[in-house]
Amino acid sequence: MHNIRRLVTALAAAGAVILGTTSAAHAGAIGSTPVRTFQYSVGGMTMKVPTGCMFTHVLRGSGRKITYQNAGVDCAFVAALNSGFCNWRIDFTYADTSNRTYRTARGKTHSECKIDPMRTNPPQTLPRYGKACARLYVNGVRRVSQCHHITK
Repeated sequence: MHNIRRLVTALAAAGAVILGTTSAAHAGAIGSTPVRTFQYSVGGMTMKVPTGCMFTHVLRGSGRKITYQNAGVDCAFVAALNSGFCNWRIDFTYADTSNRTYRTARGKTHSECKIDPMRTNPPQTLPRYGKACARLYVNGVRRVSQCHHITK
């Protein structure tokens, strides 16, 4: 039931945005990017992530003040039946208007396999305008990113 609720929420949110684009964060922004199919090895086993997963990044706030930030993966159809993402982490990065990253909030690497990895970052005020990105790493390799522009 939990996965169904998450799927319905993700699909509703994805229907309101253009996939894979960046958006401006005034009062808030939400964006989803498809996770491409990939394979990786864990403990000698080959794991495959099939098509059907979306990486969603939610940002709330105004100007440089972020009151809520969350990112996670939702999978549907056949992808929802796979073993998930092993050795995963989600990082939040912040770049200035010249696209220079000045801060990274590195997430904890989770050794367990999870079909719906998710992370929330604490509220903060950024020192500069630019963009905020969420990045999913699996087995130490960045697999997908989703960004929002932070503007006045």
